[in-house]
Amino acid sequence: MIEISKLTKTYDRGTKALKDVNITIDDGEFVFITGRSGSGKSTLIKILLKEVEPTSGRVVVNDMNLGKMPRRYVPKYRRRLGVVFQDFRLLKDKTVYENVAFAQRVIGESGRTIRESVPQMLKMVGLSSKYKFFPHQLSGGEQQRVAIARALINRPEILLADEPTGNLDPHNAMEIMGLLEKINRRGTTVIVVTHSHEIVDMMKKRVITIDRGMVIRDEEESGYRYED
Repeated sequence: MIEISKLTKTYDRGTKALKDVNITIDDGEFVFITGRSGSGKSTLIKILLKEVEPTSGRVVVNDMNLGKMPRRYVPKYRRRLGVVFQDFRLLKDKTVYENVAFAQRVIGESGRTIRESVPQMLKMVGLSSKYKFFPHQLSGGEQQRVAIARALINRPEILLADEPTGNLDPHNAMEIMGLLEKINRRGTTVIVVTHSHEIVDMMKKRVITIDRGMVIRDEEESGYRYED
């Protein structure tokens, strides 16, 4: 569960990125966070990742109060989150298999565990036959599938996807959203930041809309809307 209470973030020049934000996301939910560029969506994700600190308020993720978390625990906390970005962020000189395995190597998993889990994850994202390919040999949709496999390999409780379809054509975008829905059905909490009207309207999930740093709408099974 994610509990955000009275969250405010003010940057150095006095710009308020978030203002008194209150959000609760239950385990196993699929939630879209929408809004214009500069609305505060990315700041919210950075706070959840402990990349920036809030000015005030409380953030609790799976019973961990982020404001009281010692710096030395942050890497361990981040391993409990899966993160997918718009630009894939793959290791260009590594194969598909090696990109996914890398996430396990950094936490010290055994070679045996890696040999067992990576093929299973590649099968889930539909890339078993391309495990020896390099990123430049893949389409954008395939690269994002690799990124999703890497994000999930350590079995995170929460998957944060920041504009995961931003660099994809409509067909690949819908395939990626279908994959995220499949992952959600397996029990992973999925939070997707997007400005894509089409995806939000089609998926019919909970939609939290942020505008000028404030939550202006929080609706179940909604479509894309914002205030003019």
